[in-house]
Amino acid sequence: MSSELEPCRGGAAPRRPVRALSRLAGVTVLAGALVVGASASAVAAPAAPEGASAATDAATRPPRTTHGPCAYTETPDEPAARPVPLPPDPRRTPARGSVRVTLTTNHGPIGLTLDRAAAPCTVQSFLHLVGKRFYDRTPCHRLTAYPTLSVLQCGDPSGTGEGGPGYRYRDELPTDLPPAPTDPTGERRVYARGVLAMANAGPDTNGSQFFLVYANSALRPNYTIFGEVDAAGLATLDRIAAGGVAPTAEDPAPVDGAPALPVTIRKAVRAHHHH
Repeated sequence: MSSELEPCRGGAAPRRPVRALSRLAGVTVLAGALVVGASASAVAAPAAPEGASAATDAATRPPRTTHGPCAYTETPDEPAARPVPLPPDPRRTPARGSVRVTLTTNHGPIGLTLDRAAAPCTVQSFLHLVGKRFYDRTPCHRLTAYPTLSVLQCGDPSGTGEGGPGYRYRDELPTDLPPAPTDPTGERRVYARGVLAMANAGPDTNGSQFFLVYANSALRPNYTIFGEVDAAGLATLDRIAAGGVAPTAEDPAPVDGAPALPVTIRKAVRAHHHH
């Protein structure tokens, strides 16, 4: 799955959607969406003949879904970029308190405080992926530097913007964000500096990709916010953002693309005490 923010500026051909802030477009500028690229949904396949291989069985049986309130659901048409089981899904998903996670990157630490009350299923999935070391040794593949969209996007081990954990789950969207002053339509909200949110490829397609907001951004409220970045993490993000977006042959001064200073999450670690 890819996550994209909104489509590109100018007449550039749209890229294959990526998991991103899908609908993070700027007002007049369609900034890359924070969407994850999703393939067409799977079509039901005929039953496998007797003696078919396990792989064929996996392709034809209905996707597995967990039975708790989060209903994490396999995405057979978008296999995991790195093997990981479905998250635990207890009937009583923790929905209070916060949990600290530190992303150790090649540019310094990025400390995160996850908010269980805001997004219990998202926090549970994120902690599951941290515990399974899904995020260790992974790149942050996308930096945006639009006036209305300033984020670093991470969480795809493949580094393409298309990869995910092999499952999806529902949105837990914010309802109290202030209107973005830059958007005359009133549709976009302020995703403030320091926000930690999930990238997606449309409604209820959350996976592993997330974005870190380093300057106030104007987005439709279609992205689950599940925590915030600490002061040291913001300093790290500022260093990465100051490097800009890597130039390409087609665009010598891009505002959306791979960071010019390559970013790697060396390790993601959960703190052992709760706040």
